[in-house]
Amino acid sequence: MAIWLTKDSKVIVQGMTGSEGSKHTRRMLAAGTNVVGGVNPRKAGQTVDFDGTELPVFASVADAMKETGADVTVIFVPPQFTKGAVVEAIDAGIDLAVVITEGVPVHDTAAFWAYNVAKGERTRIIGPNCPGIASPGASNAGIIPADITGTGRIGLVSKSGTLTYQMMYELRDIGFSTCVGIGGDPIIGTTHIDALAAFEADPETDAIVMIGEIGGDAEERAAEFIKANVTKPVVGYIAGFTAPPGKTMGHAGAIISGSAGTAEAKKEALEAVGVKVGKTPTETAKLMREIMSAG
Repeated sequence: MAIWLTKDSKVIVQGMTGSEGSKHTRRMLAAGTNVVGGVNPRKAGQTVDFDGTELPVFASVADAMKETGADVTVIFVPPQFTKGAVVEAIDAGIDLAVVITEGVPVHDTAAFWAYNVAKGERTRIIGPNCPGIASPGASNAGIIPADITGTGRIGLVSKSGTLTYQMMYELRDIGFSTCVGIGGDPIIGTTHIDALAAFEADPETDAIVMIGEIGGDAEERAAEFIKANVTKPVVGYIAGFTAPPGKTMGHAGAIISGSAGTAEAKKEALEAVGVKVGKTPTETAKLMREIMSAG
């Protein structure tokens, strides 16, 4: 199986006709993703050729869902239009919205997150500012490279896109059930805890890699969740051990204040609940390799 994205997922792309949307639609198709169309109100009724695959363009997410049965949307629209695109997806009742766009104003993310909650959280939102989600060998929704790992029984959840790719490559011979890049903005639709719960419930995931970073308390809250709810082995990595206090490091959410949100504090919180934490991504992969070989 996999979490949230499977071989049966039908994917549409909001912004498919733009430069980034078209490039990554082509990559998703090459990875075997069942992309069934795109959304652009100004080009509705047209079709776009992707190396021999003709995909229709619809005026709205609702229209695309009605015509194709789509249950996943990947959003490649400029930051100023992202809130509207996500709200449209929520109103259409799609199962999963993967928001790739970076630079989305935090108040816009807060608005569409709250709107989704008010609507009953029918739609799972991943992102914004994320690489997406990939279930190797089944489907790939976003910008995660499709050829760096294989199918396996490890679940991966990460704030960092590049560290997602590195961990996938480090453990490519063992493979993954699903890899989720949740994004590093201060407000995101899917958290470490959401992914941990899904992997815990997935019968085809045997162990979990969790990658966090400095700033906030998401990793500390994840540690509490692991202690109370997760029975599968978890290994972790926290990016930012050398980051100076008070400095943002790459992601808007990666800022520490005093001793709060430091890499060391997060490492200690995770280790206190039995999570093995590596000092580097390579060491973290080695810890997971040892767990999988022992199991």
